[in-house]
Amino acid sequence: MRGNGTGDPEALREEIRRTRIELSETVEALAAKVDVKARLRESAGQARERMREQAGQTRERMREQAGQVRRQAAHQAGQVRRQAAQQAGQVRHQAAQTMARVRGQAAQTAGTARGQARGTGALVRRDPVPWAVLAAGALATVVVLVIVGGRRR
Repeated sequence: MRGNGTGDPEALREEIRRTRIELSETVEALAAKVDVKARLRESAGQARERMREQAGQTRERMREQAGQVRRQAAHQAGQVRRQAAQQAGQVRHQAAQTMARVRGQAAQTAGTARGQARGTGALVRRDPVPWAVLAAGALATVVVLVIVGGRRR
């Protein structure tokens, strides 16, 4: 019954009431668009929420990567320990071989020295005079050197 000017007053009141509701909703929508502060607050709130979400995701990625790095470091540390133990075993083995070789050479040299000492001892026992003369000459040389050295001071 719009626009015809005739009609029931009750229907007219209902139409006015609906128009007022529509007008009220339209005014609220326009006011919301015009309210810059509210729109900025809402935008800021949305941006803040996005930032929190991104920070949470980043934090989670960092935790995962830190866990991976820890696992890799533990794995590499285990490898280094195994390699160090293996190399230490090799060094111990080489040291044992070297010690055995040196002991053998020392025993051989000691045997040679003992043989030479026995030969020299037998020579001295057979003819001790030349050795005694040689020892007396060496003693006299030392005494002369001490006396001459004492005079130079």
